[in-house]
Amino acid sequence: MDAKTADNLISELTTPAIRHLAWLCRAPQLLHSPLTFEPARYLSEDLDSKLSAWDCDPNAAPALLREKPPKRLGFYFERLYRVLLEDLLGWTILLQNRQIQSNGRTIGELDFVVHNLTDDRIEHHEIAIKYYLGVPEPHGKTLWYGPNAKDRLDLKTDRMLRQQSQRTHLPEARTLMGEANITGPVTPRIFIPGYLFYPRDQEVSVPDYVPASHLRGRWRYLSQLKSSDIAGWVVLNKPHWIGPWRQSEAPETDDVLAALNTIQRHAVPLLFANLKRDSSTGLWQETDRSFVVPDNWP
Repeated sequence: MDAKTADNLISELTTPAIRHLAWLCRAPQLLHSPLTFEPARYLSEDLDSKLSAWDCDPNAAPALLREKPPKRLGFYFERLYRVLLEDLLGWTILLQNRQIQSNGRTIGELDFVVHNLTDDRIEHHEIAIKYYLGVPEPHGKTLWYGPNAKDRLDLKTDRMLRQQSQRTHLPEARTLMGEANITGPVTPRIFIPGYLFYPRDQEVSVPDYVPASHLRGRWRYLSQLKSSDIAGWVVLNKPHWIGPWRQSEAPETDDVLAALNTIQRHAVPLLFANLKRDSSTGLWQETDRSFVVPDNWP
């Protein structure tokens, strides 16, 4: 299935959690590596029919999709990933979010340890959903910062590859897994979908390990924004950073202006979607998205 067809199917789903899950199943990732986990390789051909059936009858969907989303995006992302593993792939989750202790001190955590029933092997999955903004540096270098500028693409991917994905080799982790009757080899896997946001009117470089298919947006400083730029914009609040946004009512400029005032007063980046009305459905659908950041960021 091509990207455009997948986007159309996702945008037709009316239940937010099911739309978010559909996006998660096919979202391009920010890291190409032998460890990268690609769910599309394992998902059944009736995936879209199953998601559409859940959308038509949410009571038939897994219970986790009917619960109120957690405020923290990472927790919600983990919930969706659990549904992907258990309810769509039919795999068994052996451990989730288990802390690794050493002499009473936490030295790490295992996101998911699962039995991949398709390949009949035990896998350790480290997962993250990320949004990074490219900032040109001197000498042609680009640093990709998260909205919280303590987070950076190069640091996160290096940590996932060298530390997080390798934690099952720790003696303390082997003991933890042994207590759950997990023995033998464990295959590491990394899953990191998200977006890269490009600055307006500036050239940036993208690391070689980022797939060319990655999702893209734009970012700009608050002082660079013109009143004409925000026509058709809406504020994207978590958890709706996941997947394309849609709504039945026309965008309200007052809400956007209030959000821009929040950026000014509290010096926090905010995410916006640009919407266009679909003449066939009458719905306002996301066409692209932009971060607006305070002038002192990062």
